[in-house]
Amino acid sequence: MDSAEKVIEAVGVRRRYGAGFEAVRGVSFEVARGELFALLGTNGAGKTSVMELLEGLARPSGGAVRVLGRDPHRERARVRPRTGVMLQEGGFAPDLTVGQTVRMWAGCVSGSRPGHEALELVGLAQRRDVRVGQLSGGERRRLDLALALLGRPEVLFLDEPTTGLDTQGRHDTWELVRELRAGGTTVLLTTHYLEEAEALADRLAVLHQGRVMACGTPAQVTGARPARIGFGLPTGWHLGDLPPLPELAVLAHEEREGRVLLHTDRLQYSLSALLRWADEHDVALDRLDARTASLEEAFLAIAGAGPADGAGR
Repeated sequence: MDSAEKVIEAVGVRRRYGAGFEAVRGVSFEVARGELFALLGTNGAGKTSVMELLEGLARPSGGAVRVLGRDPHRERARVRPRTGVMLQEGGFAPDLTVGQTVRMWAGCVSGSRPGHEALELVGLAQRRDVRVGQLSGGERRRLDLALALLGRPEVLFLDEPTTGLDTQGRHDTWELVRELRAGGTTVLLTTHYLEEAEALADRLAVLHQGRVMACGTPAQVTGARPARIGFGLPTGWHLGDLPPLPELAVLAHEEREGRVLLHTDRLQYSLSALLRWADEHDVALDRLDARTASLEEAFLAIAGAGPADGAGR
């Protein structure tokens, strides 16, 4: 990636809490201008710790971070006006109305967009006179997003942006984020919703115990896991009647509740060989299903792995 394209950089980043616990253990990645990059990981994987370093809320214990070519902590006054931040949980005064909250926040932002425009973007325009304390959890998350968008940010940090939203609210937020990206905004988000990462991310990284365990496009990350073919055999036919598994390019197999599952890293070849065999032997493969690995499978394989190299040091 050309240095002029790098909007966010993390190089060997470490973050320690106190004398012993190291939450981030040498994380490195880059985000290009106009790209949406997702950070995935289980609770405690280090996602929010990395986000806080990039937002300039803390200084790395080791390594370096850059946002828009600058140190976001040391040069915060130059970086902050060009970024928008949506934290996991905002601290709002419950007695203020939505409109009052936006006006107060806008007074702290240079070049703020009109408050009504920010509220319209997130679908809260009709709730401007409602007190914040009366909003639902999902509405508060949308208010968080509206405040993050007030300064027309070049870089937008979204920490669990759709937590608490219903299905429609989640998809509305996805559409807004897509529009922002199409307009040139660079987005870094954390999420526990894997379908959200698959739907939105240009690239992603999976963190486990403070380290990047996989990084790339969603297709590249899932492509590292075997595909699978599932089917049922007619009465009288058994797994042993199939061609030898190496001939089908099958890495492993299993039987579950009368269904055969074949795992392969050559899906097209294996499926073609299986279908040729079925045709030659006049065998109907019941509920035949062939698919590449899902992001969920890749994620669970990483999350279920043992301690990352160096964990506990």
